[in-house]
Amino acid sequence: MADWLEHSVQVEVEAPIDLVWSLWSDLEQMPRWMKWIDSVKIPEDNPELSFWTLNTGGLQFTWKSRILKMIPNQIIQWESIDGLPNQGAIRFYDRKNSSVVKLTISYAIPGILGKIMDNLFLGRAVESTIKADLERFREYALNVKSN
Repeated sequence: MADWLEHSVQVEVEAPIDLVWSLWSDLEQMPRWMKWIDSVKIPEDNPELSFWTLNTGGLQFTWKSRILKMIPNQIIQWESIDGLPNQGAIRFYDRKNSSVVKLTISYAIPGILGKIMDNLFLGRAVESTIKADLERFREYALNVKSN
């Protein structure tokens, strides 16, 4: 059995929910603000699937995900179906003049990482990276909004 870690991080973005949703729901754009994500590819014939590549510390992981639930301006929920085991949801909350974006992600610690790293250390590194990613998304959305 692999160990699973879960993180929830949120950020408030001073932009309307429609803009925030449109940026985030375009999954192939995620490498613009997510540090460890190298690429996201969505097949034209099946937009519920996506192929992900993550690079960190010289280690590369890939996985295939499927969308479990997508409600515009509210939620995108996914699970991996091949490769690195992970699942989660990104939730959107309309605050009239701003939007709250909350990312919850769970993932199985790959065997090789579990052997070389302490899970607590790994968890802190991942959580701080996700926080920074959401801050980068906030800046990205504000930049798009002002242009």
